[in-house]
Amino acid sequence: MAADAVQVAPDNYRTLLENDRVRLLESRLRPGDKTAMHSHPDLLAYPLSAGKVRFVLDNGESFELELTAGEPVFVEAQSHTTENIGAAEMRVLLVELK
Repeated sequence: MAADAVQVAPDNYRTLLENDRVRLLESRLRPGDKTAMHSHPDLLAYPLSAGKVRFVLDNGESFELELTAGEPVFVEAQSHTTENIGAAEMRVLLVELK
């Protein structure tokens, strides 16, 4: 797996809580922000704001996702880059499972 999100993109990710079972991250991406390749274990993403994001996986595949504020999304473990391709800042809580 690639490097940890908080290590490679500290301007975009910060740890709010961590214990032996979960880690809670806050992700903030301004329009046009793009992170370096990083990894996450299985996680629950809870968007605090709506937005559109592009993910590029470590195998080169990419996909876009529209996030709606208040609608959680389950994401399986993966390595990717993240880019805010929307017009507004995105704020998302990420609950990483250990």
